Amino acid sequence: PGVDMNRGATGRQANLTPPLFLCLQDLSCIDDLSTNSLFSSPADSLSEYADAQSFISTDNLDTVPTLWDVNTSTTTTPAQSQLEVSSKHSQHMPQPEEEEDAEEEETEELGHVDTYAEYKPSKSTIGISHPDIVVETNTLSSVPPPDITYTLSIPQSTINSGLLSALQLEAIIYACQQHEVILQNNQRAGFLIGDGAGVGKGRTVAGIILENYLKGRKKALWFSISNDLKFDAERDLKDIDAPNIPVHALNKIKYGDTATSEGVLFATYSALIGESQAGGQHRTRIKQILDWCKPDFDGVIIFDECHKAKNATSTKMGKAVLDLQNKLPRARVVYASATGASEPKNMIYMSRLGIWGEGTPFRTFEDFLHAIEKRGVGAMEIVAMDMKVSGMYIARQLSFSGVSFRIEEIGLDSDFKLVYNKAAKLWAEALQVFMRAADELGLVSRKSLWGQFWSSHQRFFKYLCIAAKVRCLVELAQKELGAGKCIVIGLQSTGESRTREVLDENDGHLDRFVSAAEGVFQSLVTKHFPSEKQRREKAPGNKRKRKPRGRQPKVPKHTVDSGGVINISDDSSSDSDGMDTDSNSSPDSLENDDVIFVNHTSCQTGTMGFCNLFRPLEGPLSRIEEMKQGLLNKISELGKELPLNTLDELIDKLGGPDKVSEMTGRKGRVVRRPDGIVRYESRAEQGLTIDHINIKEKDRFMGGEKLVAIISEAASSGISLQADKRIKNQRRRVHMTLELPWSADRAIQQFGRTHRSNQVTAPEYIFLISELAGERRFASIVAKRLESLGALTHGDRRATESRDLSKYNFENKYGTKALDKITKAILGHIENKVPPPKGYPGGEAMFFRDMKLGMMDVGIFCREPRFGISTEKDCSITKFLNRILGLEVHKQNYLFQYFTDNFDYLIEKDKKEGKYDMGILDLAPGNDEIYEEKQETFLTVGNPQDGQVVLYKISVDRGMPWDEAYNRSLKLSGRDEGFYLSQKVSNNPCVLLAEQGRGKNFIVYKPNIGKQTHPESLDNLQQRYRKVSPEEARDSWEKQFVFSFKKCSHANWNGKCKKIEEGQECLQGMRLRQYHMLCGALLRVWKRVSDVVSDITSSSILQIVRLKTKQHNKQVGIKIPENCVARVREELLLMDEEVKRRRKEKEQQALEHRLILSCSLLFMTAPPDLLRPHLYPPPPQGL
Repeated sequence: PGVDMNRGATGRQANLTPPLFLCLQDLSCIDDLSTNSLFSSPADSLSEYADAQSFISTDNLDTVPTLWDVNTSTTTTPAQSQLEVSSKHSQHMPQPEEEEDAEEEETEELGHVDTYAEYKPSKSTIGISHPDIVVETNTLSSVPPPDITYTLSIPQSTINSGLLSALQLEAIIYACQQHEVILQNNQRAGFLIGDGAGVGKGRTVAGIILENYLKGRKKALWFSISNDLKFDAERDLKDIDAPNIPVHALNKIKYGDTATSEGVLFATYSALIGESQAGGQHRTRIKQILDWCKPDFDGVIIFDECHKAKNATSTKMGKAVLDLQNKLPRARVVYASATGASEPKNMIYMSRLGIWGEGTPFRTFEDFLHAIEKRGVGAMEIVAMDMKVSGMYIARQLSFSGVSFRIEEIGLDSDFKLVYNKAAKLWAEALQVFMRAADELGLVSRKSLWGQFWSSHQRFFKYLCIAAKVRCLVELAQKELGAGKCIVIGLQSTGESRTREVLDENDGHLDRFVSAAEGVFQSLVTKHFPSEKQRREKAPGNKRKRKPRGRQPKVPKHTVDSGGVINISDDSSSDSDGMDTDSNSSPDSLENDDVIFVNHTSCQTGTMGFCNLFRPLEGPLSRIEEMKQGLLNKISELGKELPLNTLDELIDKLGGPDKVSEMTGRKGRVVRRPDGIVRYESRAEQGLTIDHINIKEKDRFMGGEKLVAIISEAASSGISLQADKRIKNQRRRVHMTLELPWSADRAIQQFGRTHRSNQVTAPEYIFLISELAGERRFASIVAKRLESLGALTHGDRRATESRDLSKYNFENKYGTKALDKITKAILGHIENKVPPPKGYPGGEAMFFRDMKLGMMDVGIFCREPRFGISTEKDCSITKFLNRILGLEVHKQNYLFQYFTDNFDYLIEKDKKEGKYDMGILDLAPGNDEIYEEKQETFLTVGNPQDGQVVLYKISVDRGMPWDEAYNRSLKLSGRDEGFYLSQKVSNNPCVLLAEQGRGKNFIVYKPNIGKQTHPESLDNLQQRYRKVSPEEARDSWEKQFVFSFKKCSHANWNGKCKKIEEGQECLQGMRLRQYHMLCGALLRVWKRVSDVVSDITSSSILQIVRLKTKQHNKQVGIKIPENCVARVREELLLMDEEVKRRRKEKEQQALEHRLILSCSLLFMTAPPDLLRPHLYPPPPQGL
């Protein structure tokens, strides 16, 4: 057992058995692998992590374990693998026995416990409990919500009948309570409901509207993402016994009409930017809404599914959302969404939370964003906690007990690999042909050409990846159907546009299934192949003046410089198929064009282009037409072997439209009739629109007429497909994700379709990922979003349901660094410490040669050297992961393997040096002897109320008394289990209790530290210890237990400790450990504390920890390293004085204001005779 580093890529993948995913569900593997380094130093400070000798040596790279290496087919735990690696390493570097013991004793500080805690309202006592188990992340459950001061007006009958559950009533109370607060910018505070899909946000929102209606605020605005959800809004109001509140659909009201007097105005986000020119008048929806509300509007505005308003600065819709909030400062704003804000930058529209702006530590949203993004996930977790403490946020979700997750990695058959490799070669050839044609024409700007080329390239291979899974998915689905379950399949692309193109080409007739991949390639060549027309057009962003017509245009620098550098690349904005672009490059800067220059002399392509570039363009046009036609012929040849449209093929193989409920946005489909003939037919049924077709199909699935449902994004919002207790089809749902959505927002929406309240059984989730390395690109996008999403909207980054995928997350600084390393190594610029994967055909030299050529074929490398261009700038991780899809199967797998080896190595290195952000960890998990010794409270600046932080001193008694050890030993029966004494002759020999663990290793208990984190192998034990009876062990055990309470291990072994003699503190192996922890409104002090810690320890990471004390108090806060406590206390005192001074000034001002008022009142009311002596005092005596 343990770690086998000598397997090649295929060996690794074969080893990804389902148990691995169970062990990785909350990434605890990573944490187990890292605990050795994390808290090995006595002073426990972030700067001293490097003291950990037993951590993996960075030089001995054969033994660095990665996530892919944890061999779960045996019973080895990650911690054991780690121990074996460490012990292998320690053979090279002999250590004194005491030092080894010391390190083992010092590794148990932090760990992970279960991510969720069951949720019950802690301060609200009204209402009947929710019908299903609801949970909250441990992090959020560690912080309490504020006290309740608000009194509800919702009738008692609604509460007693359970129309609104206790959970929903709690959210209504806190929202209405927060609405009483006025922020320092004079706007009313808003509230964010972050409840997960299926908890019942709709009813909660309806409850808030009803509460305000009963308080006399009869008008409300409700924004959502689809007009169809108006029916859901009406249903929710009816369900809570408020059918008298009318709901008006804005899209049914004429522009300029503001006649509707009261009720709910329901609109979509897109309606906010609607405008009309009818009758010669320019009217806008937003003005109509403002006219309806009136400027002093203080009713409710609901932003439902508010993640749709994200990117507020860059989209018109987002700007309109901000604008509306600014124009109605007294409105009661509620943001509602399971996905809240998938990344901190998408929080910009939540301007009413009062986290940034006047009176907060962040002057502007940009300051807030910079602080959070710079400090990583930890800071995002703090945001969620801070919001809950302040009473502006609530986030619960249905318990995932009973929900199972698994990833199916699908092997590719040899026929498919053959087709894939042919396609990869043809794309490489197409790149050369495009370049040659562009060179012959002397194209001035190629930005849009390469943009089109690479986005088609990505889409083509994406379709191919998905098609690879169809056979496996059909087999899985039939197996699950046979087991009495029903199937929900989630995908994104329906391939309709290609089907319609073929339909148009054939005058509306279709007698075959269409290949979407072939269509993408064909339309690229047909529409975007370099042409004379493109050469004549002035490209956007090309700011040069046009030359006079009569002269021959010079070859611009943009295309070829004096050294013959061809710029073959594109800008990252075009890389993501237009679906997920995050580009910030300027259009015409060469630096931002992603090119790496390679010195490659043996390349014969492109030379013809060079010659032709420098002569007039009379001849090439016919040759260019020839090239284009040649390419099209090869594509149609390849097209015969390419897979068909996935959606049509799935429906066909699962029994046709009669057996499958399709809920997508497409208007028609290709079907096989009973007589075997293939025809294109419309999806519409008599008089029903596409949206209504989807609702009809949903009813058929829920009624049990059809047992397979296929949903695309069009159906993934607001539709419920769970095994509801009220419907006929109560089979367990198996939710298969054939194609991961492009963003986490959409992923969560899709997964929430099948897991909701009131269900008979929880669903199973299966993610299908093929063994194509590049396909993990799509998983990587979603994993990145989900990781952030769990952190922001649920206060714990391990919370989001598909946490299994986070091991595919490469889009971070480690990914960027790893890419930099591998590109430099492949170019031969550096000697890389990480060896290339074993087993590549032809060995190392061939691997580097093939990868160099391969990366040219996919446009990552360019062909001539030019110095001073750094890889990181020129080739983003997104681009790399996109492009390697275009390599042959074995090449992309080996290259990806090389990349992940480097990625894992960098993470291990950072963990060793204490620079890795671990998220929230538990302090002394499993230990009940945690005491609060001391607490100091400091005031913090707030918006609008001041907050406070508390500095706790915590003691942990980790020892194990003799009685507990003896009772444990009585349960042991193994030959090698029991008490052991050190073989070293000493007055105080080390003593331990060994218990058989999993595999061959033993769990070790010691009197001073309790359970040791890492197990020991029997060989290791027998080398240094001898087995003894309980009687022999007792004396040593009791002595050590008492001695270690306040004394370190050195004093026990040697009778003295050098550090203590030198006047320093030494905590090595002590039973009693002390920690300092800062809790409370942390967001407000984050920057100050972080600056102090990074100043002293040179690490900007603040470790966030959770703990539960002996008195059952839960705490979450920042663990302050011992050597930073004094400075942090000083900083907090300064801030405390500042807040008190400000309060005093305010009180003084208020007092003066009251005096002035009372004086003026006195003047106005007192009789003149009484005032005369004060106004005209008598002259002094003697004058």
